[in-house]
Amino acid sequence: MRLFRKSKSAGEPDLSKLPRHIAIIMDGNGRWAKRRGLPRTAGHAAGAENFRAIATHCKNIGIEYLTVYAFSTENWKRPPDEVATIMGLLEKYLREAIAQMERDRVKLKFFGDTSVLSEDLRTLIAETEAISKRFEGVQVNICLNYGGRDEILRATEAYAEAYKNGTAPPLTAESFSTYLYSANIPDPDLVIRPSGEMRLSNFLLWQSAYSEFYFTKTLWPNFNPHELDKAIIAFQERDRRYGGI
Repeated sequence: MRLFRKSKSAGEPDLSKLPRHIAIIMDGNGRWAKRRGLPRTAGHAAGAENFRAIATHCKNIGIEYLTVYAFSTENWKRPPDEVATIMGLLEKYLREAIAQMERDRVKLKFFGDTSVLSEDLRTLIAETEAISKRFEGVQVNICLNYGGRDEILRATEAYAEAYKNGTAPPLTAESFSTYLYSANIPDPDLVIRPSGEMRLSNFLLWQSAYSEFYFTKTLWPNFNPHELDKAIIAFQERDRRYGGI
């Protein structure tokens, strides 16, 4: 349920004008660890804890959808121990989430090709998505083994197969979007990238056509709820015209 305040203090977002959908590229874990003389895996652990804090803050202020870039199709190129750490952290989070989803009313959905993941992870993903169907609440979409170009190619193949079978609707932007992982989910209003990098890195290429972008040098483990509020305030100060006047 969206929460409202009659007024807001300086430095706080207007909760009556929140973006429905926020997407975040969770970047900067490795650099955060390096600056502290820690292994990159420590940065991913800190980033995972911060994800939990940001998801909770989104739920508390009334954001309807949160999509995070957890692991891209290109991230398999990283050292095997780093990949194993990321997958282990995800498994730990999902086991905890399963125990808390009914209480927290947080729905989980996954974007990406999960067929290549371990059997344990695939089982946990299926279980969390089954639980999510039982209630309404903030929806958190986790992009895992995800790439924007790969998503568009897969959607094109699915549409072509439906067309061959005579079941495809007339091709429009709206009908094509139903073949994406994000089918029936509104496009992100706001895309955030911490860490100082200023590119999308193959994230939600179709869906972000009219998104507002917010870049910050803050590294992901330090991107706390106050930093998210700053991004939302910046979003609320913009005039979204969608190509019009």
